[in-house]
Amino acid sequence: MKRAGQKVVAGTEAPGTSQTNKKQKTSLCGSGFGESEPCTSMDWGSLPHHVILRVFQFLTLVDRARASSVCRRWNEVFHIPDLWRRFEFELSQPATSYLKSTHPDLIQQIIKRHADHLQYVSFKVDSSTESAEAACDILSQLVNCSIKTLGLISTAKPSFMNVSKAHFASALTVVFVNSKSLSSIKIDDTPLDDPSLKVLVANNSDTLKLLKMSSCPHVSPAGILCVADQCHGLKELALNYYILSDELLLALSSEKHVDLEHLRIDVVSENPGQVQFHTIKKQSWDALVKHSPKVNIVMYFFLYEDEFDVFFREETPVTHLYFGRAVSKAMLGRIGMNCPRLIELVVCANGLQPLDDELIQIAERCKNLTAMGLGECEVTCRGFIEFVKMCGGRLTQLSIMEEVLIPDSDYSLDRLHLEVSKHLGRMWFPDMMPTW
Repeated sequence: MKRAGQKVVAGTEAPGTSQTNKKQKTSLCGSGFGESEPCTSMDWGSLPHHVILRVFQFLTLVDRARASSVCRRWNEVFHIPDLWRRFEFELSQPATSYLKSTHPDLIQQIIKRHADHLQYVSFKVDSSTESAEAACDILSQLVNCSIKTLGLISTAKPSFMNVSKAHFASALTVVFVNSKSLSSIKIDDTPLDDPSLKVLVANNSDTLKLLKMSSCPHVSPAGILCVADQCHGLKELALNYYILSDELLLALSSEKHVDLEHLRIDVVSENPGQVQFHTIKKQSWDALVKHSPKVNIVMYFFLYEDEFDVFFREETPVTHLYFGRAVSKAMLGRIGMNCPRLIELVVCANGLQPLDDELIQIAERCKNLTAMGLGECEVTCRGFIEFVKMCGGRLTQLSIMEEVLIPDSDYSLDRLHLEVSKHLGRMWFPDMMPTW
């Protein structure tokens, strides 16, 4: 008697069975309920190329490489160009990083056999200079590439900033000159410079659509203006505030330029009082919005309170505002007065004075506001409910720490969530500090 679950080769076959079917092995496999069901042994090496390719696309790089050693057919699929359109080089030093580094032998194999297949490429490096230099060395070898998107990602500083400017520029130039079809570039926190941007523009002006280059101190306003003047298909741009200028906004607003979809501006100060921020004219903002009426203007602020003076004294068409440091009541009041296009507001911290009046003014004048987040601030329950009542169901995101809300004679925290839920049209609770 055979036990359920043990494979048994069928001993008889129906008359007329073809020779092909005779070769096929049939077995009985246990169903787990004491019954046996017929099943067919699969020759994995005979799977169609497109099926193996689909399986490989779900595997990690290491598992894919291991699978390629199963048989010659699988190794052939391993080198099909479609598998190498998108690739992330992970470069790290074992002593200083938790990242798993791409094996050097595999990197050389990719450069030798698949450089001309790479289209969507990113480099993820740790904080070490050695990893960043290794990334530059690989970039320098991509002479046969036709890359469409390029990303340089540092998991921690300083990374690329410690590479010599000449080495970095030389490596990027190889890609900029040889690709000629770059559409998306993300190179934050790098020693990118104006001459490199000119090479980029000279070879990819017709295809470039997205450029993210915040914290690139060697780029000047003239360098980014060169990009705006000649890359007429540019739709997304991310940069530091010191590069932003009236001339740049006007260049992005010219008739020959496509409608800009996203403009991200990082306003950062590392040393309080040492940065003098310039003012952008209202006419320049108006020209941009007139040309690109649906543009999202995102501003990230990491300033000290006494550095906000030049901002939002006139109407500014910002749509998303994030404050990573404390911001004053007066500043929030100016936002309520001069940011009519505001969609999202996140305030990390404020002083110990309730923000009731400022929030109510924002709700009253910022008719597009759909998302709000408050961190270390104070708002009375009465003032918060009035804010929510004025915004109504258009608030799709509302993240408020419980510690922010001050109970008063009208509302306790228990009653608050019921009242807020009623005005939002959905169940809502304040965020609570984790206890672990």
